[in-house]
Amino acid sequence: MKFRKIAAVIAFIIGAMSIFAGGQVALLGKIMDYYVIDWLPVYNLVIGIISALFTTVVIWKGSKIALPAAIAILISHGTVMVIIQTAYRDVVAPDSIKATTVRIILWVIILTLMIIQARQNKQLFD
Repeated sequence: MKFRKIAAVIAFIIGAMSIFAGGQVALLGKIMDYYVIDWLPVYNLVIGIISALFTTVVIWKGSKIALPAAIAILISHGTVMVIIQTAYRDVVAPDSIKATTVRIILWVIILTLMIIQARQNKQLFD
């Protein structure tokens, strides 16, 4: 249970950070000193809300949909990285690349913790 709870806390933190970063631009209209891809702050806001308010909860509770939800978030971030590295390669801000990289790394850590927890739980019942 310990690894699952740690995973949930990390998911909440990264989700909250995405809400903050995306919300500043998408909702509050903050002007950045670099080019912002129009849809990226909206994506960050939406995925942050999903991460913090849904995925965190299902991970914390140990729901059977927790692993698929976490995988979906990771795939989503990976897809965004591919898009911004290909279609927007010449205009994407280095901060966007860094933030997306951090999100991907943290979601890999979250999934790893969840898998460790699942294996430990299975050993308890073997």
